[in-house]
Amino acid sequence: MTDTTLLPHIDEVNQPFWQGCREGILRVQQCPTTGRMIFPPRPVNPWSPRDKAEWQDVCGRGIIWSVIEPHPPLMLDFAELAPYNAIIVELEEDASIRMVGNLVSKPGAAINSIPYDDIHIGTPVRVIFEKINSEITLPRWVRDS
Repeated sequence: MTDTTLLPHIDEVNQPFWQGCREGILRVQQCPTTGRMIFPPRPVNPWSPRDKAEWQDVCGRGIIWSVIEPHPPLMLDFAELAPYNAIIVELEEDASIRMVGNLVSKPGAAINSIPYDDIHIGTPVRVIFEKINSEITLPRWVRDS
């Protein structure tokens, strides 16, 4: 990937999430009053707006909730990798928390390393992290067998 406009923007709200990724830890916000998890990161706690959301480390396991195979590639930087997969992972700690990513065959593998037909909803997965640059480390997913 060469176009840095495709990389996530780090700000004061989501910085703890990205810092966790750089450290190899998956983090989500959590309401201190209700205990409900929050993702994506938000500046205001939707469950108890007067209480500031806290950051909670999660185990990084879940199941594939949805999968797609984009065609044709909508972003030119991904054209050479097409076809590739994009998955939504339902986290083990809270089924209402879902993260978008790619299922890869192993750490460091390309986002097209698993054929679309070999990816199934309900498959257990675990997070791994891929360093893109000094600021961005992306969560990716591998099968958790």
